[in-house]
Amino acid sequence: MKKPFILLLSLFTLANAAAQKPYYGEQKWPEQDTANKFYTVKGERHGVSFFKKHYFKDVEYQPSNKLAFDVYHSPDVMYHWYRKWAAQYPDIVDLYEVARSYEGRPILQMTITNKKTGKHTDKPAAYFEAGRHSGEVTSSEAILWLTQHLLENYGKDASITQLIDTKSIYLRPENNPDGSTMYLFTAQRNRSTVRPKDDDRDGLLDEDPEEDLDGDGVIYQIRKKAVTKSEKEKADYTLDPRDPSGRLMKRVLEGKGDWLVYTEGIDNDGDGKYNEDGIGGLDNHRNYPENWRPDQGGDLTGRGYTQGGAGEYPLSEIETRSTVLWLLAHPNISVVNSMDTRVPMHLRPPSTSKSDESMFPADLAIYKHMDSVGLAFTGYPWAGDVYDTYATRSKTDRTTGDPTKPQPLFGHGPDFGYFYYGSVWYGDELWNGGAMKDYNKDGAYDEYDGLMWDDEANQKNGFKPWTKLMHPELGEVEIGGFHPKFFAQNGPAWQLENWISKQSKFNLAMAKELPQIDLKDVSVKALTNDEYEIKVTWSNAGKLPVALEQAKLVKIVQEDRVTLDFDKALLKGYEEAKVTITQPALFDKTIYSGYTKVGEQKEAIFKVKLNQKGPIKAKVKLSSTRGGYKEKEIVLGN
Repeated sequence: MKKPFILLLSLFTLANAAAQKPYYGEQKWPEQDTANKFYTVKGERHGVSFFKKHYFKDVEYQPSNKLAFDVYHSPDVMYHWYRKWAAQYPDIVDLYEVARSYEGRPILQMTITNKKTGKHTDKPAAYFEAGRHSGEVTSSEAILWLTQHLLENYGKDASITQLIDTKSIYLRPENNPDGSTMYLFTAQRNRSTVRPKDDDRDGLLDEDPEEDLDGDGVIYQIRKKAVTKSEKEKADYTLDPRDPSGRLMKRVLEGKGDWLVYTEGIDNDGDGKYNEDGIGGLDNHRNYPENWRPDQGGDLTGRGYTQGGAGEYPLSEIETRSTVLWLLAHPNISVVNSMDTRVPMHLRPPSTSKSDESMFPADLAIYKHMDSVGLAFTGYPWAGDVYDTYATRSKTDRTTGDPTKPQPLFGHGPDFGYFYYGSVWYGDELWNGGAMKDYNKDGAYDEYDGLMWDDEANQKNGFKPWTKLMHPELGEVEIGGFHPKFFAQNGPAWQLENWISKQSKFNLAMAKELPQIDLKDVSVKALTNDEYEIKVTWSNAGKLPVALEQAKLVKIVQEDRVTLDFDKALLKGYEEAKVTITQPALFDKTIYSGYTKVGEQKEAIFKVKLNQKGPIKAKVKLSSTRGGYKEKEIVLGN
């Protein structure tokens, strides 16, 4: 009886397996499977790939009837609104999928432009994206807010109406939906994509993630009083004397402290480090091709530069690759902001040198102008380049006391944006960790000020009091600190709209400065012997030139050019053709006009001889890579 039973059991097992579709082959993702209490992350790793789900009070997980910005929104909720708007505003909206993420989620993007006034690729354009870093969800909310603001004010606000009638705005709210979704549905955090990565270079992938030891759904900090000799040699924290309550910790040199501080979790791989190799570890904002450097361990000399999170090679990640390839296919874009959190700063190139060392002076002047525009809207304490301004925004290193100095970032988006793509590209950082004012008048806006503001204005919701916990390895410890998700990295939900609206108004202001080629006049003048002169006059009515100097250097844009388009049959036969363009004398009959500056007016003159009687129709075509495309029909030989 054994063999029939085994055969029957085998057939049952095969049938059951065939009935179960591969989980990631379905459109039902872990966050949508409400019956399952665990969230599973795709990828083969040496650590766990499933985590207990947690729902934060600061997040809306199911769409409501009205979109409000006193709460964060899951990627699914954002996509719900994008699909709804695409159906509601078909004359000005296109919604499409630009790529699939590492786990296979759709990466959606929207184009907003008045379709009746021309194709989106024929207009000057701006591109705004967010969500590249998993936990920096405030940036995605800024894109969502701007999208709603544009759509609801079209036809009501004259400047927004003109913008959408004459320009194209491209919006991508979630460039890394895998990471953002994991962040909002679990206690887990990571930098970007969830692709497994050996962060600590021990040959194992993602083997030491953070753990929610007390089961509250949040990964806080653990502090342990140094007791043993080895602990005292490693101790690098003291109680911050500015806070008599003993909540705030101060980083000091190793061996100079009284405490050890870890993130919540255990040492899964037994290497004496805690949570150093969690889910993923790649950084999509170090994966761009401009000035890319190998990831840690990739410099075999030990004397060169490496860049943590850089990936195996430039654009190794689909999320970054989709952005770059899409932008290169759309060279009509002059302005970009690819946003992050949490340093309140208008952040721009260069990332590996000082501004005046590597930027054209004319381009730097444009960037400095945009810095000032941004500060006027947001009031951020900083605006400037990554290499110098960002790295030295604090004048001294708080641990060593040494003066800070410029530091490079490699494979960085703003450098790709300027040096490779020739655009005005920002990587703005939203939120300030609650440091709303300088409470102790020391000239710095830091964790102390954030703690004081949390006490004063946020009902102490941003900081968990230190609470005793028996750690399975460390013994008695205390767990607490700033809420890592909705205070340290992103603000409490009631602060959200204040930040994203100001940031979005800066993005909108940049879009309103896009170049704009206007065809001012086309005149036709009859000469002798059936010859005609066509004079074309145009100007750049925008506030940006049609090309930055860097864009000219790297040939991302072509010269502005004018052509006359006749029926091809009329031009056949060279000298015997029914229509001959006698000026310009160039074979391609194109007038190349350089790059039109702001406010500059230019003209081009054609001469055409008709070898048959009119009337004959032609189109004047004015093409500018970033200034737009215009055409006008004329008639010769009336």
